[in-house]
Amino acid sequence: MHVVMFADQHIESLGGAQVSMRLQRRFLERAGHTVTVVAPRMHRPVPGDPAYVDLRSTSATPDREYGFSWPGRRSDREVDAALARRPPIDIVHVQADFWGAFIGHRFAARHGLPVVHTMHNRADVGIEATVPVPGLVLRALNAWARTALRPALARRRAERGGDTLADGRSDGWAYLRRLARLSDAVTAPSSHFARRLERHGAVPAAGSVDVIWNGIDDELLDAVSTHRAARRPGPPRFVWIGRMSPEKRLLPFLTAVAHSGIQAEVEIIGGGVQLRAARRLVERGWGEASIVFSGRLPYAETLARLADADAVVQTSIGFETQGMTVFEAASLGTPAVVSDPDVAAELGSGTWEVRDATVPALADALRRAAADIAAGTTPAVDRDIAERFRQSSRTAAMVGVYERTIAQARR
Repeated sequence: MHVVMFADQHIESLGGAQVSMRLQRRFLERAGHTVTVVAPRMHRPVPGDPAYVDLRSTSATPDREYGFSWPGRRSDREVDAALARRPPIDIVHVQADFWGAFIGHRFAARHGLPVVHTMHNRADVGIEATVPVPGLVLRALNAWARTALRPALARRRAERGGDTLADGRSDGWAYLRRLARLSDAVTAPSSHFARRLERHGAVPAAGSVDVIWNGIDDELLDAVSTHRAARRPGPPRFVWIGRMSPEKRLLPFLTAVAHSGIQAEVEIIGGGVQLRAARRLVERGWGEASIVFSGRLPYAETLARLADADAVVQTSIGFETQGMTVFEAASLGTPAVVSDPDVAAELGSGTWEVRDATVPALADALRRAAADIAAGTTPAVDRDIAERFRQSSRTAAMVGVYERTIAQARR
């Protein structure tokens, strides 16, 4: 089958969803399917790839990592022209929450194609964490959705009758309901997020959300696991990985490291708008830990660093719809300091939980973890995660959703 994926950001950019989409694409192609990915053009050099449809975009962040494409008639024409030169399309897979979602749903509506929508983002928490006036932004976002999704609404009215976008609220859940109700199937990357979507009515016509974890590359998992060595002597080694933006809480983490007083090696992997602020915080020279900024690393190298670490630290709260890094770490046998109780519950074991959202609570968890690592009494991770998290199994599950959705659309 030919699957067309729509994303908010180019999948060569930094982010867990982008890593997941790159893996999905490769394993779908390995299984004999064709994949096209539609996303905003990046504003830094990236490898050319015939599977990518790069839309005209405006740089959205100072580091030029992320772009924005306006959903409208021009983007409609651009997408239609690019995809007209490709094989017939069987299904649209929207893996976007904002402009990419609008562009994808508009495309599916124009061409009468079934839609699977993977929800990657809690709109309410994400917007509250990243903008100064979240209520105003959410009202504007819902208004924008009503306008931009009007063509998709017309299709759903013809198919089902009624106004599938009628919703008097303008909060984050109302926004996700609008997207879900335009979809033939909705998937979520964790059980906790799927149940939350269902409780808030952000579901497709079928009324339930399929849980399909984002996965880890099978070959890389095997290679890194095979070469995983016994722990090197030395102080506890912690690693923090992610996009350096406010909702990821890197700055509170660095403050907690200083307040904890632990003698440890701390590696920070990633990049983003808070990198300069994080460096300034560390340059003050407070605390006993050694902190190194490693920047963006290739995926294989990131996994190797996870395998070598004594613990990965997850610091965002309420924002993660899965929390890829801790699952990657668990697959490699590395436990985690986890701030988000939903993520900790999904992991099931192998964690030091942070009791609340304060810096002192995080500092206390780091002290407990450092003491356990030094004593050789770290909590054991669930070994079943390594098999359940393989991308091959995740791709097989998603293909099942595709086939079911296509069959339903043909009835």
